[in-house]
Amino acid sequence: MHTLLGANGIIATETAKALNGHTQRIRLVSRNPRKVNPTDETFSADLTDFPQTLAAVKGSEVVYLVPGIPYSTKTWQEQWPVVMKNTIKACKDSGAKLVFFDNVYIYGKVEGWMTEETPFNPNSKKGEVRAKIARMLMDEMKAGSIEALIARSADFYGPNTVTSFFNAMVFDNLSKGKKAQWMVNDKVKHSFTYTPDAGKGTALLGTTPSAFNQVWHLPGDKNVLTGQELVALTAKAFGVDVGHSVLAKWMIAMAGLFNPLIKEAHEMLYQSEFEYLFDTSKFEKAFGNHATTYAQGIAATAATYKK
Repeated sequence: MHTLLGANGIIATETAKALNGHTQRIRLVSRNPRKVNPTDETFSADLTDFPQTLAAVKGSEVVYLVPGIPYSTKTWQEQWPVVMKNTIKACKDSGAKLVFFDNVYIYGKVEGWMTEETPFNPNSKKGEVRAKIARMLMDEMKAGSIEALIARSADFYGPNTVTSFFNAMVFDNLSKGKKAQWMVNDKVKHSFTYTPDAGKGTALLGTTPSAFNQVWHLPGDKNVLTGQELVALTAKAFGVDVGHSVLAKWMIAMAGLFNPLIKEAHEMLYQSEFEYLFDTSKFEKAFGNHATTYAQGIAATAATYKK
């Protein structure tokens, strides 16, 4: 049994699709889970409650922690440590392996390429939360009390990826005949992870025994493009040439006065201001190149908007 804690989100959905090629024993867990594959089992649980988490994990060989906790610093500070603690204990009590799907907030601003060896140096409150929960799991891994791995991703884009700023500011706008937008600096290179690749990579790691007790960067196109180049590729996929605008920091700060989500994203703007380079060579050396190119991923994503 492969159990996904945090069903309905895009990563859980893509991982469930990919896991279906390895096993038909898949359990999807959330407050209101929905099947991805016809044979999926659904289980309703609140991951901030330990007895419910334990019941959800029971009988699992591998557990994937992929919840979409609301994008709020306060909520993250309150819920993430509880969810991680509950999940670790439930996996230990059940004898299950754990795959934690993580992001790069823990690295903070990095000059050059982010690798699995990049030290934790968060410069945001959300990054501090991610560092805290990653350390919780890594301490257990080092102690040998749990068999686990961390699968880390860059920023997302892809079909049905509503939480992606790339989707929201570029694909959404172009599909409506509007100008695309980019944040802060469109002249620097910015790595993205295509969500179907994230799901396939997470499933592959979770079904590979030798991948455990390590940190992995999920596959991505190593030919990283600038924001300007990504917008141009997307406009080409839609067959339009309407140009794009770049939102300055002060403009985003002003918008944050009226939009809570934009306000929450403001502390992460360093990721858009400077180069954001995500190294995936460890995964490629171990499993081969599983990355979708930006041209392919953007074309496939644009096609879903045209439908």
